[in-house]
Amino acid sequence: MEKLFESMYQLIVETSTKLPKDVRRAIAKAKLSESAGTRAAMSLATITENITMADENVSPICQDTGLPTFKIKTPVGVNQLEIKEAIYTAIAQATKDGKLRPNSVDSLTGANSGDNLGVGTPVIKFEQWEKDYIDARLILKGGGCENKNIQYSLPCELEGLGRAGRDLDGIRKCVMHSVYQAQGQGCSAGVIGVGIGGDRTSGYELAKEQLFRSLDDENAIPELKELEEYVMENANKLGIGTMGFGGETTLLGCKVGVANRIPASFFVSVAYNCWAYRRLGVKINAESGDLMEWMYQEGEMIDFSKELAEQEEVAATSDSREIVLEAPITEEKIRSLKVGDVVRINGRMFTGRDAIHKYLSDNDSPVDLDGQIIYHCGPVMLKDAEGNWEVKAAGPTTSIREEPYQGDIMKRFGIRAVMGKGGMGAKTLKALGEHGGVYLNAIGGAAQYYADCIKGVDGVDLMEFGIPEAMWHLRVEGFTAVVTMDSHGNSLHADVEKSSLEKLAQFKDRVFS
Repeated sequence: MEKLFESMYQLIVETSTKLPKDVRRAIAKAKLSESAGTRAAMSLATITENITMADENVSPICQDTGLPTFKIKTPVGVNQLEIKEAIYTAIAQATKDGKLRPNSVDSLTGANSGDNLGVGTPVIKFEQWEKDYIDARLILKGGGCENKNIQYSLPCELEGLGRAGRDLDGIRKCVMHSVYQAQGQGCSAGVIGVGIGGDRTSGYELAKEQLFRSLDDENAIPELKELEEYVMENANKLGIGTMGFGGETTLLGCKVGVANRIPASFFVSVAYNCWAYRRLGVKINAESGDLMEWMYQEGEMIDFSKELAEQEEVAATSDSREIVLEAPITEEKIRSLKVGDVVRINGRMFTGRDAIHKYLSDNDSPVDLDGQIIYHCGPVMLKDAEGNWEVKAAGPTTSIREEPYQGDIMKRFGIRAVMGKGGMGAKTLKALGEHGGVYLNAIGGAAQYYADCIKGVDGVDLMEFGIPEAMWHLRVEGFTAVVTMDSHGNSLHADVEKSSLEKLAQFKDRVFS
């Protein structure tokens, strides 16, 4: 049991902190496709720097370590209960050590278990096979990309593409639409797993199972191989780009599987994964529990650390304005900002996610928020030897979840800037104009890059909501983000969505018969 625990613990830590080789190669390829000085190039430079920092710090690549999902194959006769117990113990230890964020929340009470254990968490799926070793694979899929999963029931009508029928061409339309609807909210550039057939439940399971494939493999079914290649070529013509900022790379991978269905149902299920595509696997000795071999290790290992000096040189060529913000910020300062401006934040800002926004809609704020910045972030936090809080990972969460609250809260408390990823909607955009506010887009998944910008934790409120949902008082320096919604009615997100829909319509005509 001790060896089995150690093997599972290593799998969890490596999956959370180190991207596999195939994903690194895909990101490196994406970098080469972008022009220097663009928002997409800046985003990918930040992403690769973050990957390097996660390697060096052995800390989470992204602060949202998701819902751990294990896929385990065992020889006949192996005790699966012992494997479950080893996984539970390893999950709790990895959470305590700051390698996972406490993400298991009671759906009725909202209480966070604090150790990532609870009913249904983590997910463990067992399968028996004839080989003599244990095949253990893990994927950490965060909430931002999980929320962009989508399922279609054919036939259906699709925005921009028209009728999708019960055939390969209808499937093609669904997959293309799934990329369009994700925009930048799932931390593009992403990877999609597609499940054709099954029922509502097994279709999604089939889609997620495709994410365990290597990006470099070839589909054994000719029709699906052709579909994967078509999607990879044409989804990147939509112009959504990294973080939804526009650009040449929207998708890093597309993997498709198929299962039988009943005549009355025809589902196409899509599991969307962010660029922080965290999945690894190990072979474990079934008798001793020792780790025998790592999976997903084929091919070249990209070392992004060698590119950091070059990235700094490229960043210096950017034609975007750079403005320093330090709270409290005046309305005049905010109204001088425009979409495309790069800002560097110094001084104080406060985190606030779903629970905080719901709380502030009904209660007074525990701190004075007039002129302040709210950061949509659920950090990974640990206490140091002296009992002081330390930020281990702190990237942005998907902002659109706060759309029902954001505009009203900004006006009520005098908040001048909100920051997250993926943009917000029409209600918030209207409030920015009326109140004098901006939306700042940080780079999704860049949890180590941003943690390095946080120089201290000055306090915390509302800890009853749990570490990810509490209001943290952060002292920052050089915290970089892009203005993507301004006080003059401009929204980069709305512009990219409109242009990508126009491009999507070009793929309406039948391709597969």
